[in-house]
Amino acid sequence: MKTLKSICVYCGSNAGSQPLFEKAAIQLGELLAREGIRLVYGGGSIGLMGAVAKTVLENGGEVTGVIPKFLMEREVMLEDAHELIVTQDMHERKRTMFEKADAFIALPGGIGTLEELVEMLTWAQLGRHDKPMLLLNLDQFWTPLVELLDHMRSLGFIRPDSDITYEITEDVAQSVDILCKAIEGCKVEHPDLKDM
Repeated sequence: MKTLKSICVYCGSNAGSQPLFEKAAIQLGELLAREGIRLVYGGGSIGLMGAVAKTVLENGGEVTGVIPKFLMEREVMLEDAHELIVTQDMHERKRTMFEKADAFIALPGGIGTLEELVEMLTWAQLGRHDKPMLLLNLDQFWTPLVELLDHMRSLGFIRPDSDITYEITEDVAQSVDILCKAIEGCKVEHPDLKDM
């Protein structure tokens, strides 16, 4: 039986203009720590990245941060991460995050978040991975992307034989279970229930 041991979270190095974004990042951090799932993320300590990572740490969870050398100051590298990997460039960062994750969640973010997510969608479309991906569609943040993908399908640019699959929800509390259901034979280990 497969277990979901690590999730890569893509999100902004800014908090955004809606308080619910940071609230959701904190809720997700609490959930990952509670479920014993390691956070893999971009290594910064500010914005939504910092909110989710610090919350995982504050709640006893494990964190792997992956940050390129040139962003260590700009994104204020989180020194407290259990595992901190400094890469030479963005390509190495994305590859390392991919290799260390069993699944992916996209919170709101900017162009960098979009680029990371779209690269994983592209790799899946090309058959390079089958790890599940989830869009946390807070305040309909990802709806324009979903509509764009539908538009591409309708114009024949995403063929039925090379379509991409992803999960989408507004409910942070359900995100881990949704991802696990997308993995055949998956179960989430509940650390607090192990000794019962």
